Formats: sequence, structure tokens, C-alpha cells
Amino acid sequence: MLHITEQQVIDRLSMTKAIELVDRSFRQLADGSAINHPRRRLILPNGSLLHYMAAGNPDYFGIKIYSSNPKTGAHFQVLLYRTSDGIQVANIEANQLGQIRTGAASGVATKYLAREDADTLGIIGSGFQAETQIGAIATVRKLREVRVWSRQPERRLQFARRCAEKFGLQVKATETAREAVENAAIVVTATNSKEPVLESAWISPGTHINAMGSNWLTRRELPTDLVMDRADLVTVDSVEDAHLESGDLMIPLSERKGAAFPASDLCEIIAGRRPGRISSTQITIFKSNGLAAQDIAVAGYIVEHA
Repeated sequence: MLHITEQQVIDRLSMTKAIELVDRSFRQLADGSAINHPRRRLILPNGSLLHYMAAGNPDYFGIKIYSSNPKTGAHFQVLLYRTSDGIQVANIEANQLGQIRTGAASGVATKYLAREDADTLGIIGSGFQAETQIGAIATVRKLREVRVWSRQPERRLQFARRCAEKFGLQVKATETAREAVENAAIVVTATNSKEPVLESAWISPGTHINAMGSNWLTRRELPTDLVMDRADLVTVDSVEDAHLESGDLMIPLSERKGAAFPASDLCEIIAGRRPGRISSTQITIFKSNGLAAQDIAVAGYIVEHA
């Protein structure tokens, strides 16, 4: 059995390949050859949590398991097994795997839902997940400008400088969240906020939004009027998961009594079963919670190239 380190994950998993693998995992979910189990959480009185999520595809199955604590952060592993015989083939340190895979999911959504000419990205948040969001979107669209805002001025400045150097892009730290997202063709929210981090009026017609910061029913980054009134197309990585942990959708739904659930599965668009963007003025949203099916697809590739 292999033990694969964080550095080995970085060495073997490019963003281009991760986007390809996540795209394939969506197609497998659409045709039924992949099976995904939603995340579950064990919550302890001291604030420590154990999170676990499982999936399988024709080649591999396994579980991503991680602990989190307010003082020490999160610690991820993937236990990977061979589908053909049930033998464990690897234990993978998965902080970097999850970070790259999360970015790749937004890259896939942007590939299918953003305008072809989308060249400006506004991002709210400069934490652990934000950097790979830029890397993934820059892989599927030719970006002319990136604008970033987060609450701490020095942190957003450092983030902008680091990403400009790493990706060879014009990355600007802005003074306000509105300045970051207004007139941006693509918007990313990558925060742990409990309340909306932007206003509907800031979003221009034709914008695509990747909301990926929250996977709790009690937290959201998007306002109700944007989700329920202005968005022309709302997608999720899993409708089943979204009912369990998408505050961005379930809170607006609770505020609009009698309204229908506003989102559909992104895999249906990728598989060609439903239309995606049909005009340059549509506002589209991808609400990402993260799926174990994506983790297992990426983990299998890493093992095969270890």
C-alpha cells in the first residue's frame, strides 16, 4: 500500500489534469457509473469535528476523512481502494488534493457556464481555497484582470502579489467587495461568512458566479434576491448534497414559502441532458459543496502516477 504525501500530490497533479478528472467524474455521476455519498459530520462538545464522505467509480472507491478544530484547522486524508478486489491501494495526505480539486470544480463549471469572452474575475476571499480558484479559472478562460477583496488589507495585498507572480496575471487588491465584483464577468465567493458577502445589484447581466465558500445550512455567501429572482440558471455539484448543506440555496428557499428548489445538477448540463447558458446576458450560478466522487477520481490518478 502506498503512502502519498502532500508534496507528491503537488508534484503529480496539475490543474489542467484535475479539471479533466473532475469533468469526467461529473459525467460518471450522470451516467450512473460513479456513486457518491454525501458528507457526514461528527460534532464534539469542544468544537472538534470529524467529517467523512465516500464515493466509488469503475476503478476506485474510498473515503475522504478529515478533522477540524478552531485552534488547529483541518487535516485531510483519502483512503483509496481498488474497485476490482476491494484492496486498499493508498493512504493519501489530502489537504492539497482537496484544494486543487475544489478549484478544478469551479474550473469545470466556468468552462460550461461562463461566457466564452469572459476575461475579468472578481473574487471575495483570500484564504486557503482562493488561490486555486484563480488557477482553475485561468485554465479555462483567458483572463485579462483579476480583482480580489478580503477583510484584512495586508492579507489581500499579499495574496494579490503572490497570485500575480504565480499565474502571470494582473491581480489587483481592491478597497471594497463591490469594487472587486462589479462588472466582473466571473465572480467567485470563497469565504466562511454566515451572511451574504455581496449584493445582487453589484452583479451585471451575463456574469457567472462560483459560490464555493460554505457547505453548512446555516451559512451563505449569496443574497436571496440574487439566487431566487435574478439568476437565470443555478446549478450544484449534487442536488442531494445541496439539500443537506447549501445554506446559499436553502436559506432563500425558507424565505420564499412555496417556491421550488432553485438548482439543478451541473452533471446534467455536462452530459448534454439540459441546456446550460443560452445567452450572453444570463446570470449563472454554480453552488459548490464538494463531492467525494471528485476526490476519488483525482486520488486514483495520483496513485497511478505515484
